[in-house]
Amino acid sequence: MLERNSKYFQGDVLDFGCGEMPYRDYILKHASTYRGVDWPGTKHELRAEVFADLNKSIPLADEIADTIVSFSVLEHLYNPLGMLNEANRILKTGGHLVLSVPWQWQVHEAPHDYYRYSPYGLRHLLSQADFSVVSISPTGGAFSTLALKASYLLARLARGPRPVRLLLRLMVLPIQFFLQLVAPILDRFDKNWSLEAPGYSVVAKKS
Repeated sequence: MLERNSKYFQGDVLDFGCGEMPYRDYILKHASTYRGVDWPGTKHELRAEVFADLNKSIPLADEIADTIVSFSVLEHLYNPLGMLNEANRILKTGGHLVLSVPWQWQVHEAPHDYYRYSPYGLRHLLSQADFSVVSISPTGGAFSTLALKASYLLARLARGPRPVRLLLRLMVLPIQFFLQLVAPILDRFDKNWSLEAPGYSVVAKKS
């Protein structure tokens, strides 16, 4: 997903919900600057330069960013349209918003896990925030979705005292590895990834 959208990582880039900034180095191979935005209550190590609750106003000036990225964050916002409106305000005209969201995914980072987005829901939200959708791409097909669900289920079944849990996890690791190795190959037989995708990546443009 990063490689496919790397042409949009240019100029001044903001990362909404940056967490531990796992994509910073990759983005800076293409962009001039990178700044992370996150809230102090994050469950990840706080590395952001700008502190903000993405459900509310973000303390940044209008039209200062060429690109805004936000990876696996929108589902954790109770006010996703508020964040998209703020992204539109902060982007320069012609700037791009690059998102990723889960679709077929387990509950995570509870209790702040509010939504799952279909391509149609994404188009609706983005149009409400005055974005033009450039692309919405599934991140995998049905087999990848099944492999991920099976991997999470196997992890949850590892119960008991700590030594037993560790042993069970070691036993299921090869199975998880095999499932996630084979699934992308089997996805080639799925003719419509969008129906059962694990998630979607989105590129939208501020007109």
